Amino acid sequence: MADSFLSTNRYFDYKHYPRGFSRHGHFTIREAQLLERFGQAYNDLDCGKRKPITDDEHQFIAVCHGERLPSNDHEKVWLKYIAHTRRPKRFHTLSGGKPQMDVIEEYTDNED
Repeated sequence: MADSFLSTNRYFDYKHYPRGFSRHGHFTIREAQLLERFGQAYNDLDCGKRKPITDDEHQFIAVCHGERLPSNDHEKVWLKYIAHTRRPKRFHTLSGGKPQMDVIEEYTDNED
């Protein structure tokens, strides 16, 4: 695993985590460190910009594609990050009532 996920750049997501991964509250200190140190490699492997070199990276791609369940910290933290950043946002209303639906009644002429 020492040769897996090597990257020379630190990974920062200023759009979703402008003050850093560790200050937002979604990640533990260890998870934030993994994302900063290996996040660039995770992202490149997930997007297909980088080809896997080691067996760990091949397994990582299989997890990203949903073919396997996560089994190590790299896979778990990346899936957690994806869940927080790429899922659709929930929509909340300020009213407490149920949404109103327009009911259209059909009238038919019944001639007896």
